[in-house]
Amino acid sequence: MKNKTMVTYFLLEGISEVPELQFLFSLLVLLMYLITLGGNLAILLLVLLDSHLHTPMYFFLFNLSTLNISSPTVALHKLLVIFATGNNKVSFTDCIAQMYFFAWFSSNELIVLTAMGYDRYVAICNPLHYSSVMNSTICASLATLSWLFSFLEILPLMLPVIQFSCYTSNIINHFLCDVVTLMNITCNDTSILELVIFTQGVFLSVFSPFLLTFISYVHIIATIMRIRSSTGRSKAFYTCSSHLTVVSLLYTTLACQYLTPNGTFKSTKLFSLLNAGVIPMLNPFIYSLKNTEVKTALQRKMKYIKSMF
Repeated sequence: MKNKTMVTYFLLEGISEVPELQFLFSLLVLLMYLITLGGNLAILLLVLLDSHLHTPMYFFLFNLSTLNISSPTVALHKLLVIFATGNNKVSFTDCIAQMYFFAWFSSNELIVLTAMGYDRYVAICNPLHYSSVMNSTICASLATLSWLFSFLEILPLMLPVIQFSCYTSNIINHFLCDVVTLMNITCNDTSILELVIFTQGVFLSVFSPFLLTFISYVHIIATIMRIRSSTGRSKAFYTCSSHLTVVSLLYTTLACQYLTPNGTFKSTKLFSLLNAGVIPMLNPFIYSLKNTEVKTALQRKMKYIKSMF
């Protein structure tokens, strides 16, 4: 029988149990986080300052970049604190807060990407009505609902976790507090939570946005294939290639992370790091390198800055 006890704090093991590797990984995470901040802040400033980017697509990109800053900050900040101070202790309250905010931002990101997929669907499949369908009121409503809905839908996942009364250990084999990690060390019955994770967490938070995005792209691809000229098909596909790349990366990582068999926790931490740090770092580059409008806006701002000196 394992000892059962109440805990007031947890100890995060980090990415690696080997001190030398922990130091190396922490340096890489710090570099990755700084690149994430720089890239996404650049996108935010471009969308704010360049009137050519005041369109529905870049309005949602602004929301996505905000989440790409918020989510890694919540997920990686304790790992960076461990790197800087060596203190791997996290209070129970901070642990719950980290779980909630990371789940909120992650869920919101999927909804925002779904809205971006719908935006591309209207732009390609119904271009004549694009300005009326994707007007400023609709875009603002979609963004507001995504933030509010994702905030509320996490509550059913958090309530059972808060009610855990005892644990077999206070050591968390992860670099962040996660629902699954606490389930692994609690001595409470987790059957209800497992049911909530499957029905609400997986189906509502992940599968539903994936299904809606998939349906949008089925219509988009069908419309593109009906375009007679190869130039027209290439141009139409190019307008949604950045979004499709981001969606493919994110859902592939999520599938690898949550469909990993039990007992392979090292790979789970790796995919968690990809989801929490690497993808938010890559998104600004994907949207800038594969998007002519973003590159043009960046060139305009660079010329303006040079003209001031």
